[in-house]
Amino acid sequence: MIWKSVVISQVLNRFKMTTLSLLLGAGPLLLLVLSPVHGSDNAALPLVLWHGMGDSCCNPLSMGSIKKMIEETIPGIDVLSLMIGKTVSQDTENGFFMDVNEQVSMVCSQLAQDPKLKDGYNAMGFSQGGQFLRAVAQRCPSPPMKTLISVGGQQQGVYGLPKCPGASSHICDWFRKKLNSGAYTDIVQKHLVQAQYWHDPLNDELYKKHSLFLADINQERVVNETYKKNLQLLDKFVMVKFLQDSIVDPVDTEWFGFLKTGQAKETETLQESVLYKEDRLGLAAMEAAGKLDFLGTEGDHLQFTRQWFKAKLVPYLR
Repeated sequence: MIWKSVVISQVLNRFKMTTLSLLLGAGPLLLLVLSPVHGSDNAALPLVLWHGMGDSCCNPLSMGSIKKMIEETIPGIDVLSLMIGKTVSQDTENGFFMDVNEQVSMVCSQLAQDPKLKDGYNAMGFSQGGQFLRAVAQRCPSPPMKTLISVGGQQQGVYGLPKCPGASSHICDWFRKKLNSGAYTDIVQKHLVQAQYWHDPLNDELYKKHSLFLADINQERVVNETYKKNLQLLDKFVMVKFLQDSIVDPVDTEWFGFLKTGQAKETETLQESVLYKEDRLGLAAMEAAGKLDFLGTEGDHLQFTRQWFKAKLVPYLR
């Protein structure tokens, strides 16, 4: 028990670093709302937003500003910014400690009961919210999600620390090993969110066997044909990669790439992966049908301008 407590303490310290980094990374979102951007009055599908770790549904400096900006840009659009819990503080806390599968189930129930969404909706997830919304698309096809936009989402998980220089740093490797020593234990998997998408390429079998969330939605153990079918119902799956991202490691995960199995230095693209070659999620078929869009933007994690958001993302919402 002492050993487990030490491991959990180390993981919690890791998450505190993540919170600070993400909150700092959210700052530039203020640029999005310096002035309204008025669009046409064309009807738009409702939009569902899911925030990242360390944030909340209604933070006026981040998601609250995003929601307001979208409503000003597309008059008449209904925007639902998801709150995981009964209060804003619970929402933030649950982003660290609530079983992701329970979060997804909660969201699926909320969306199914919302009459505004019955004819379909678009979804936009920021950071970890990107892969959580993909789980919603795969598991809960009703009401139908039409377009999914993952803004810096870690679609293949993470194997690194915020503001850490990756494989070049012995300190980073040490922390990875410490997190990894407990990331796949039942208590950590159940109660620490980032452990649920911690993807260790050096312990592939351990990851596949014990990852409660990511290994399931990425079809690592078995191919769930329902997941595959439901994801292909999307009209578009848009992935945004931040080209100078110092928080997400490896950054290729934002385009569904990752580290090659068995080592922690070389990465492979989605198209080079077994996931794609065997088409375990239907992503190869979706790309062939023109349903996958890969967008890149300069800047660190979640740092973008209002002008970029208007030019690159808003068109998907009309």
